[in-house]
Amino acid sequence: MAVPRIEQADGVLGFSWATPDGAPARLADLLDLPGAEPHRWLPTHLEALDDVLIEVTSAYGEVLGGGRPALPEEKDGLGRAYVVIDRAVLEYGRAAALATSDHGVLPDLRGGQILGTAHLVGVRARYALGLAGAPPFEGELDTPGPGMVGGFAGMHWVDGHEGGTEPWRGARWLVVTEDGRRLPASLSMLLHDSSGVDKDATLREHREALRAVTTAVEPAAGLVPPGGEFAAAGAVDWLLFDWVMAHRDAESGAGVEIRSGKVEDATMIVAAATASVAVRARFDPALLPVR
Repeated sequence: MAVPRIEQADGVLGFSWATPDGAPARLADLLDLPGAEPHRWLPTHLEALDDVLIEVTSAYGEVLGGGRPALPEEKDGLGRAYVVIDRAVLEYGRAAALATSDHGVLPDLRGGQILGTAHLVGVRARYALGLAGAPPFEGELDTPGPGMVGGFAGMHWVDGHEGGTEPWRGARWLVVTEDGRRLPASLSMLLHDSSGVDKDATLREHREALRAVTTAVEPAAGLVPPGGEFAAAGAVDWLLFDWVMAHRDAESGAGVEIRSGKVEDATMIVAAATASVAVRARFDPALLPVR
């Protein structure tokens, strides 16, 4: 029996699926074929995406890590990189959801690990190009001074209400000092550099916030109003980026671990990364063909 295949053009970053007769196709569409094998094709897609990530980080590692700005001649390549990564993420996310609902394929940890790394690399590429969405409360927070800072850390929603009356606007960790200053915080800081933090409760609250924002920004939810897409993209991007930065396998690396060992965490990452691309496709011309 002829089977679909991945095609890669020589010298061009990225890959695409093709039907057995060679016609371009999306992975989710291929799952409708007789004798579809999502349990084999999804891992194949992840392997191809992982190869892209290795190629991108090898070529632009210093830029992605913030070691230096992108050179003018590197910007086209970085632009190509984030688009290829985003399209592969969206294609996997949609196919994985269909494989679970219609074919009984259970999610696994690897999907979350690879898509977590893909999100991290994609965000850093867009940041280098000045295209990254603003995190919640951007421009509204106080600047920390030198030395230790005392205060109370918490997850704060943009509209100021617990759970967010408009959760698509997002949330982030803040430290509120005794004198009322609001300082930016991160999940990594709370887990690794702070005292008196209940780490299990912190992780649980971050999961709940990320899932709430992911659900709210998904196009099917219809909650993001026209003109709100950029803020919504920044909201889900920040919470997922904050999560994966706290779960890297090395301080200077881009590999993502799922230390809990919970498939639910992998599913959370896949859903958030997929929703991020879908909402950004509503305003980023480079992504419009993925709709």
